[in-house]
Amino acid sequence: MCIHQLNLLAASNNLPITNFLGKQHPIEAHHLSSICDIMEKAMVNGDTCIIRCILVVFQVVFKFFFSPQSERNRDIVRRSGLLLWQLLMAPRDQICSEIQKEVCLAISSGLNILYPGEAEINNLLKLVLTEGERNSGLSQLRDVILTNLAEQLQNNRFGSEDDDHYRLNDELLHYILKIVVRESCVLITKCQTVSKDDFQRLLSTVPAASSCLRYLMAVQNHLLSNTILIKPDENDDSDSSLQGETLKVQELKTSILSLATQILTGCDEVLEMLQQVTTALINSDISDREQRLKGLEQITKATMLGHLLPVLLTSLMHPNLQTLTMADALMPQLVQLVLYTSQTALLLKTQSPVFSELNSSPSGASEQKGKLLPDERMLEEKEEPGFLTGLKIPAPWAAGKTVETVHPVRDNYKFKETVHIPGARCLYLRFDNRCSSQYDYDKLVIYAGPNTNSRKVAEYGGNTLGYGSRSVLGTGWPKDLVKVEGDTVTFSFEMRSGREHNTPDKAMWGFACTVRAQESSEDVSGGLPFLVDLALGLSVLACSMLRILYNGPEITKDEETCQELLRSKLLQRCQWQVEANGVISPALTPSPSPLPLTIDEDREFTYPSDVLVPPVGHYFDLPRIRLPPGIMIKLREISGRARPQFRPSIK
Repeated sequence: MCIHQLNLLAASNNLPITNFLGKQHPIEAHHLSSICDIMEKAMVNGDTCIIRCILVVFQVVFKFFFSPQSERNRDIVRRSGLLLWQLLMAPRDQICSEIQKEVCLAISSGLNILYPGEAEINNLLKLVLTEGERNSGLSQLRDVILTNLAEQLQNNRFGSEDDDHYRLNDELLHYILKIVVRESCVLITKCQTVSKDDFQRLLSTVPAASSCLRYLMAVQNHLLSNTILIKPDENDDSDSSLQGETLKVQELKTSILSLATQILTGCDEVLEMLQQVTTALINSDISDREQRLKGLEQITKATMLGHLLPVLLTSLMHPNLQTLTMADALMPQLVQLVLYTSQTALLLKTQSPVFSELNSSPSGASEQKGKLLPDERMLEEKEEPGFLTGLKIPAPWAAGKTVETVHPVRDNYKFKETVHIPGARCLYLRFDNRCSSQYDYDKLVIYAGPNTNSRKVAEYGGNTLGYGSRSVLGTGWPKDLVKVEGDTVTFSFEMRSGREHNTPDKAMWGFACTVRAQESSEDVSGGLPFLVDLALGLSVLACSMLRILYNGPEITKDEETCQELLRSKLLQRCQWQVEANGVISPALTPSPSPLPLTIDEDREFTYPSDVLVPPVGHYFDLPRIRLPPGIMIKLREISGRARPQFRPSIK
C-alpha cells in the first residue's frame, strides 16, 4: 500500500511532498476512465485487493490530480461517484469493513469534486445525518466527513473563504446536535441497564468523543476563539476596516448565540436524563450500585456535558460575550441548568454517608435506608442543605506548582522561575527521581525569596549514572521533601558544560520539582466533583448574566453628555409616546390633558377644537412640557402677558 502511505504523507501541509504534488498537472479524463474500468472489473470478479488499491488511487487523484472542468470530465466524475456509492451501500456480507472505510475516505477526499455546489453537499450531509443510524456505510461516511471538517475548521479563521465550507448551516448543525444529545443520553442510560462486566468495559472506553461531538467541539472552539482573539488590522486604520471588523464581531456573536442556545437546550435534555438515571440507581437493588454511582461522574464527562459545556461557560464569562442580548436570550436556560445540576449533585452527595455505613450496619437497615426516596433522604439529613456543604474547596495552589526544565537540557541552557504562594508559612519541594545533569557544576540553585539575591537554600547537580562527572554535590538530587521557609522560592538552573558525544539523554534530563504549601500530598484535595463544579460554574455565569440584566443597556456618550438635562425636573415633565417599533419619540400633538394655564382652584383650561391641529414647522417636533400653575403665574408676571380669556360662543 505504497500509494496509501503517499496519501497519508501528502495530508500534512508541512511536508515538501505536499507542495510537489500540488504543482503536478491534472490527469486527463481517459486516465480516470481507465481507473473506473479496472474498478468495475474488480467488482465483478470480487477482487478485494484490486478494489482497495483503486480506492486509494481515487483518494490521491481526487485530492491532487483532477479538475472537473469539461463536460467529459464531469461524466467521468459521475461514473466514479456511482461506483463508490455502489460499494458503500453494498450489504455487509458482500463487503469487508476495510473496503468500506476506504470508500468513505475516497468520497471524503473528493467531496467537492463528486458533489459540486453547496446544495449537493448539504443534501449528502443531510442524508448521512438522518439515515446514518440505519446504515453502517452511511454512518461511517458521516464520521469520516465530520472528522475531516473538524480538523480543517480548527486551522481556519472566521470570515475566510473556506469558513462557510467547513462550518455547516444551522439545519445540519441541528441534526448533528440531535445525534450528540441522543448519544449522550444512551451513554448515561447504560450506567443503569448494562451488566456489571459491560459497565466496567464501558468505563475503560470513555471519555472518547464521537465524530459528531468532535465536530461540535470544533465549531464551538472556532467561534469562541475567534470572538475572543479577533483584532482589527493594525496596518489599516481606515473607517471601512474598523466597520468591517465591527460587522465581523457582530456576525460572530450572532453565530455564538445561536449555537449556545442549541447546546444549552441539548444539555438540559441530557441533565434531565442524568437525574432520572441517578434516582433510579439510588432506588435500585443492584449489587454494584456504589460503583455505578461513582462511575456515573466519569461517564458524564464523556458526554456533551463534559466536552462542550465547561468550555462554553468559561468563554461566556469573557467581556466580549458579556452583553445584554446574550444575557437576555440565555438566562432562562441557565436557570434550568443550574437547577438540574444542583439537584443531581445533591442526590449523588447524599449517597456518600450511606455507602460508608453499608459494611457496619445490618443488611436490613441498609436496604431500608437505601430505598428511601431522594426527597426523604434530603429532608432527613438536615445538616446538609446544599450540594456544596461539607465539600473542601481546593485552593488554586492546592495541587502544587510544577517547575521544570526542557528534557533533555541543551548546551548553554539557562532557566529561572519564581513560585509565590500567598499566605504560606513554608514551602515543600519534591523533586522528580529522574533529575540529573552532566556535571556537578551544571547545577540548580534554590533561593528562599523572590530573586537570586535572597538567601541560598541549597544547590544540586550532576548524576549518579556514571556519565560526565561521577561525583555529585552533597547527596545529589534530593529524594525527600525539601523545606523552604517563607511563601516564595526561586529556582536558577544553568547548563555550563557542552554535551559530550557519549552522554545519553537520561544523564542530561534536567530537573522537575513540585512546590506545595502542604507537607504531605495526601492532604491535598483532589478538586470538586464534576457535577458540583459544573453547578458552581453555571451559578457563577447565571449571576453574571443577572447583573447584566439588572444594569440594563450601557450608558451612551450622548447620555453622559446630557446628564444634567436628564436630571432636569422640567425635562422629566415631557410627554413621550412609544412607537410601534419600540422607539420613544416626543409627542407631536397635545395630550388629552392640556396645559394647566389657570390657578383658579383645580380647573384647567381647554383649547378650542381648531387649536388642537399642530402647526406646520420643525419647531413643533419637540416634546410637550406640562408646567404647574405656579410656574405659569410667574412666567406671566415676567412677560407681562395676561391669561387669555375666551368668551363662550353664541349660537
